[in-house]
Amino acid sequence: MSQINKLKIFNDPIYGFITIPNALIYDLVQHPYFQRLRRISQMGLSYLVYPGANHTRFHHALGCMHLMQKAVDVLRFKEVKISPTEENALYIAILLHDIGHGPFSHAMESSIVEDVHHEEISLLLMNQLNIEFNGQLSLAIQVFKGEYDRKFMLQLISSQLDMDRMDYLKRDSFYSGVSEGNVNSERLIQMMNVVDDVLVIEEKGIYSVEKFLMSRRLMYWQVYLHKTSLVAELILTKTLKRAKELTERGIVLPCSKSLLFFMQNKVTLETFDQKTVKLFTKLDDFDIISALKTWEDHDDFILSSLSKMIINRDLLKIKLTNDKVSLEELQIQKERFSVQNKISLAETNYFIFKGKIKSQAYSKIAEPIRILNKDATIEDVVEASDQLNLKSLSRLVTKYYICFPKQLLLN
Repeated sequence: MSQINKLKIFNDPIYGFITIPNALIYDLVQHPYFQRLRRISQMGLSYLVYPGANHTRFHHALGCMHLMQKAVDVLRFKEVKISPTEENALYIAILLHDIGHGPFSHAMESSIVEDVHHEEISLLLMNQLNIEFNGQLSLAIQVFKGEYDRKFMLQLISSQLDMDRMDYLKRDSFYSGVSEGNVNSERLIQMMNVVDDVLVIEEKGIYSVEKFLMSRRLMYWQVYLHKTSLVAELILTKTLKRAKELTERGIVLPCSKSLLFFMQNKVTLETFDQKTVKLFTKLDDFDIISALKTWEDHDDFILSSLSKMIINRDLLKIKLTNDKVSLEELQIQKERFSVQNKISLAETNYFIFKGKIKSQAYSKIAEPIRILNKDATIEDVVEASDQLNLKSLSRLVTKYYICFPKQLLLN
């Protein structure tokens, strides 16, 4: 195929036309590892709350690359030197930053693999692709790992104001219909500059940064940590844990070959070899949904009940509170539920449990968002802003939750 046929465009509902800049990017997009992202939901089970939130990580990755193209154009216009090789590395790194996400995004990380995070799997897949593409991803991997000497390049990919956050806030806001998350990514990118190899936002862009941080806070509490989305993800995690527990007892559950591998093996970062990588790239949302549909009819009360909850959207009740949940009340309900359903006290933990969630719109510990003042001084956005709101946005907010079956009425 000639190179000219590889310069494709995508029609995106957020930005209009997204262009594929060169043949290498086209080949990466066409690769089965990347095409798999079409089958991975961007917002997990949030569609159970917001019916329109059915977009995929494929959408998101292309959107991030589009924003990176805009950022490179703006920075070059402001005489920031970015070579064609560095430009391509930025496009590749942002395009592949989420390639290691498992089915329904985060549920798998804490159930059927042993604390292997998607960033680590992304890196494994990028290294694999680098072998296939004869080392053409080497610089992108260096940038992604933060090992390249030009600091601003990593900030464009992973920071408190990166292309990833700019796209997912705008995209998730659009598809969920929650307009509070709609950030002005074009304005933010236009205000970007680089001083001493560090990314800064020019002073006149400070209000756009304030809006961005406020949008992030609202999206977290209204969408990402919405209590129904939260309980659905917790139930999915527990379903997969139960399935793995039964598999370890020698019960072979009907599911796809790739899912069965992760059920039957203890997968850690150390054991994530080439065979594991290949099987992981066969896994997507469809494996999980088809397994849940089959497990609905399983003899195991726990696996069957949890699977039905997700398939039929008949979830556990969840209560959010500002105070820690009392263990005594929980224990009484567990004993009741155990007797009613003829399961052990330990097994009631699949249905009655507590936990906590945290959110912080802006972290003072992480790399700050820097504002370039007119007098050429540079300040943390919290200091530069006259908005008292920004100081409260950097406060860590913790909420506690308790989940229980609807037939148990807890005070």
